[in-house]
Amino acid sequence: MSQPQRIAFAIVTVSDTASAKTKEDLSGPAIHQLLIASKRFEADISSSVIIADESEEIKQTLLSLTDRVDVILTTGGTGFAPRDVTPEATKAVIERDCPGIVTALLMRSLQATPLAALSRLTAGIRGGTLIINLPGSPKAVKECFEVLEPILSHAVNLIKNHSQPVKSTHDALQKTGVTNH
Repeated sequence: MSQPQRIAFAIVTVSDTASAKTKEDLSGPAIHQLLIASKRFEADISSSVIIADESEEIKQTLLSLTDRVDVILTTGGTGFAPRDVTPEATKAVIERDCPGIVTALLMRSLQATPLAALSRLTAGIRGGTLIINLPGSPKAVKECFEVLEPILSHAVNLIKNHSQPVKSTHDALQKTGVTNH
């Protein structure tokens, strides 16, 4: 059995209250725990930051992490409130959209609550980095991670043009219709 793929992650919590230290960040640590506990990949979390709901700060943070990590997971700032600007800041940074990821995340979240329809998630690629916005609650983060965990290794392999693992996954899908990669 082969070793799980090592994936470099950054976690960015976007929250005015958590950045001001008037409220504890719960969703960033939830992501951290889910990544570390994964059996599908080995998570190397090289950065975990908490920033305010400020578009320029979000953009600069994402740009500073791009190409230093394989995946940036943001949490927070994806709702309808006037200061929820994470999706707009992310869209300003990404070069290619990943609407399938957003659809899958929303479909899973809608199974838990109709309020998921009020989430404005975004996912995309900049250079060699996948950037995914997650909601700001630990419960929603966990639900979304159920979707992300089985696809992240393959997504990273595709982005990085790692042809052998991509071919293995595609071959397995052709044979069985499912994959455990």
